[in-house]
Formats: sequence, C-alpha cells, structure tokens
Amino acid sequence: MELPSACSHPGWFLLALLLGLLLWAGRRRSWDPRKCPTDLSGKTVIVTGANSGIGKCVALDLARRNARTILACRSRERGQAAVEEIRAATGNPAVLLRLLDTGSLASVRAFAQAVLREETRLDVLVNNAGLTGLPFAITPEGLEQTFVTNYLGPFLLTNLLLDLLKASAPARIVNVSSFRHSAGTADGRYLTGQERPRSFDAAYNSTKLMNVLFTAELARRLQGTGVTANALSPGVVSTGIMRHFSWAVRALFILARPFMKSAEQGAVSTIYCAVSEELSGVTGRYVNSECGLALPSAAARDSGLARKLWEESERLTGLTGGPQH
Repeated sequence: MELPSACSHPGWFLLALLLGLLLWAGRRRSWDPRKCPTDLSGKTVIVTGANSGIGKCVALDLARRNARTILACRSRERGQAAVEEIRAATGNPAVLLRLLDTGSLASVRAFAQAVLREETRLDVLVNNAGLTGLPFAITPEGLEQTFVTNYLGPFLLTNLLLDLLKASAPARIVNVSSFRHSAGTADGRYLTGQERPRSFDAAYNSTKLMNVLFTAELARRLQGTGVTANALSPGVVSTGIMRHFSWAVRALFILARPFMKSAEQGAVSTIYCAVSEELSGVTGRYVNSECGLALPSAAARDSGLARKLWEESERLTGLTGGPQH
C-alpha cells in the first residue's frame, strides 16, 4: 500500500497531483506482468493484506500463474469474498483464505503455525499488509499499533516461515515499502511507543524505512540459502489506505485519484519482485515503482542501523536467533 508524500500538510494535494502526473507519464516504461511467462504450477505463495487494493491484485496475478495462493487477511468476510472473486477470475481452485492480523504477534504466531502444519512448501512470501492514519495506541502486547502492523508483525512472520522458505528454495521474500521511506526515522523506541513520531505521516514513513532496513539485513543473513529478499515502492496509488483519516483528507485524496495509479498498476512492482526472470537470484535490493533497481535513502543503506533494528526486533518478538550469515 502507498501514501501520498505530504498528506498531513496543507500543500499535500498539489504535491500529490505533481507526483501523480510524473507517475502517469512514466507508466508506459514499466515492466508488464502480462508479458512475463513465469508459471507457478506446483508452487505456494502467501500474500498478506490480500482482500483489497494492491494485495488482491498481486494475489490475482499469482493465482493466474497457477500458484497455490494463500490470502492472509484480517477479515474473514472480506477475505473470503476476495478468494471467490479470484477463483472465478482465474479458474484456479487452489486459492485459500487464512486469517492474519499483523498487528497482533499472537495472530502472526498462530498463522505461521498453521502454515507450517498444513503446507509442504512456500515459494513466495509477499509482506504487503499495512495501514496509516491510526491514532497513537499501545496494543495489549505492549507495542505501538502502526509499527507492529506495518513492520514488526511482518518481521516475525518472515522469521517464523524462513525454514519452510529455505526448504523450498529458490524462494522469494517481497517486502512492500514506499518511496516515503526516505523521510523516515528508524528509532527502535517507536516500536513500543517510548518515543512518538510527530504525525501519522512520520509514523508511516518510519515503518517503511524499517521495511527496507529489515530487507537488507535479512538478505545478508540469507546469503547462500537460495532465498532472496527485496523491498519495493508501488508509487502513489489509489487504495483504501486513507480510510482512517479525517473526511477532509479523504475528500482531497479522492480529488487526486485521477492522477494516481490504480491498484492494478500499483501492484506491478510487487509482482515484478515476486515472479520476474530479471530478478532471479537478485537479493537485498530496492525496486522503484517503475520496476527499476534503485538506491534507497542513505539511512536505508546503513548496515549498522539495520543490525541494531534487527536485534531490537528479535528482542521484542521473542526470537532468540535468526538465520546466520
């Protein structure tokens, strides 16, 4: 999911229009999933947050490629509706719903246990679920709700499924980040609410920086295993991610929609990371919204910061160790 770059400031609407125009002008140069021949018969994929928006479009594409496609969703009703829609559109009966709330570490653990019990392989894990606009709040597990949903939950999920991914190698981990990661701060105190970002926008940006740092450190630790990990930006996309904002902000967002990517267009860079032949064996990279390899921000390239964030995330999730380099 993606968020316009300055939605919490008065000038965000004009900026969103300008960004949208730039993205619209560049769409023709983007990689085209329809021209990618990758077939996923016999393979299993998981897409989190797959009941709507980018996640549903990604799941639809992977199901069309004959993958056993698991939609990991918070809502049973909306998730099952997406399952039925994708089955009907693709003719693939192996499209399944599994309940997952990345904002709850208990839910993440239960989901991972079910996957490890029921699935014999996992070839692609797409960490797409995310949100913004929620008020600052601490969950019953002592974690800040935006940071656990967007970053810490996916961190735990990925680590719990690593052995299955390695046993299925070559396999891919795809982490949906944002170009807005460049405005984020990777302060581990944000995870528990000891420190508070100054705004919804700052919180979102910081979770997306954490996604990129996590990806880089994960890729380093997975060298030689046959499992790759890459992060990406979808661009400025019209999805339901703004649903938690005020009516005024949502109204401005609606006015800007003609200049933004649709969810289907915004899903392209995620699909590229999941199935493209060009990215086979490529790991630890950041892919921009036009499916090009790009340098993330200087903070996102700080290996010491990535290790520090990893260690704090291990501590908070109760992981005693991880894959070693």
